Amino acid sequence: MSELKALVVDDEPDLRDLLDITLSRMGIEVDTAEDLAAARHCLSRQTDYALCLTDMRLPDGNGLTLIKEIGRDHPHIPVAMITAYGKVEDAVTALKYGAFDFVSKPVDLEVLRNLVRTAVKLRRDDEEKSTPAPTSQAARTEGRPERSQSSQSRLLSRLIGRSEAIQRVRQTISKLARSQAPVLISGDSGTGKELAAQLIHDLSPRSEAPFIAVNCGAIPSELMESEFFGHVKGSFTGADADKEGLFQAAQGGTLFLDEVADLPLHMQVKLLRVIQEKTVRPIGGRKELRIDVRILSATHKPLKPLVDSGEFRNDLYYRLNVIELPMPRLSDRRSDIPLLADHFLESIGEQWGEPARELSPEAMEALKNHGFSGNVRELVNILQRAVTMCDGKLIRPEDLQLSNEPLPDEDSIARRPEERNLDDYMEDVEKRILENALRDARYNKTEAARQLGITFRSLRYKLKKYGID
Repeated sequence: MSELKALVVDDEPDLRDLLDITLSRMGIEVDTAEDLAAARHCLSRQTDYALCLTDMRLPDGNGLTLIKEIGRDHPHIPVAMITAYGKVEDAVTALKYGAFDFVSKPVDLEVLRNLVRTAVKLRRDDEEKSTPAPTSQAARTEGRPERSQSSQSRLLSRLIGRSEAIQRVRQTISKLARSQAPVLISGDSGTGKELAAQLIHDLSPRSEAPFIAVNCGAIPSELMESEFFGHVKGSFTGADADKEGLFQAAQGGTLFLDEVADLPLHMQVKLLRVIQEKTVRPIGGRKELRIDVRILSATHKPLKPLVDSGEFRNDLYYRLNVIELPMPRLSDRRSDIPLLADHFLESIGEQWGEPARELSPEAMEALKNHGFSGNVRELVNILQRAVTMCDGKLIRPEDLQLSNEPLPDEDSIARRPEERNLDDYMEDVEKRILENALRDARYNKTEAARQLGITFRSLRYKLKKYGID
């Protein structure tokens, strides 16, 4: 980390000295300032700081003011906020104002070092993106990966489409990748929330560390604490060995909590504490373990109504929803359907070892006019079915099977009301929906649950209820 400089802004001399010593030992030269005026003076003379650390409360103003000014005048400088112990609200506010990350007083030096390493990597990634990428041979010779603006574009191209809606998503993801703030990715099932989370990770300074994705609705309630935090041998019946939790597995990287709305209240409390303290304690463990993990979460259910009804904790909601990334429905970007269809048909051909099929103009028009309640995931399922059903290379409208048959059989619909009550009718409808979802998901129950927008446990219960194997 030679030839790097950092700016430390704090009115406490002892803390400035501590930060100066810690960063100097990491090979970073430090400028210190005791207030906003001194910080502005430093920034007028030095504009290429690798990092700025600023206190929230300063003698002549607020650290949030400095965050906004640096974001406006020096957007390449990552800024981290120093907050008082227990003032997580201040940290959340700082992240919303554009802070890269935060550290609480009293400063934990290991947490600080991790923050600095991430900030320095972010700055170096920015520098590499702004200069021509080395040739493959040069990169191999110098033993470093090729990171450039073009590599970022290639990653973002995984979000297929040219519509205004998807271009906004790409721009937002690029900005979110620079931050360490928690992000809530919202949107209907099948809109690509996990892909967005993966891209935020892949474009971030954490890209070389693990990306761990977990579906919160697929973990039985009684196993959640062990899955998230791990356990030590002998801590409960069946704990035959130490087990690493998801937070430890994601150390240094990103933990993606899919369907976070399905977390039971007792786990919401524990997750809130982990976010605030940045520590976990395995079941049966005697000491807290420091974690350095960025949390991204997703839900297809609007969380605010769940907060209002008491099903989701208000304080956890505001910790997770520091920044929201809404994913557009496929019906909101119909101009992307031809590009998506061509891409998935080529991908299906490669996976199945067959020549890629093509859509006839009539089939393409039918797709563009379809409702797509299941969004991109439904499009993939339709194309998989069409490839299976079509004769030859060309997919015709009838191969798409978009005009679905009535869910219950026609005889049951035609019966007189006195022979058929509403409950029986609705059960037939639900059973047919479950059977169709399983078939479309190739009998992968986890995928079927995702397609239906319900938890894995709910699906398992309904399959048992209707005797569907």
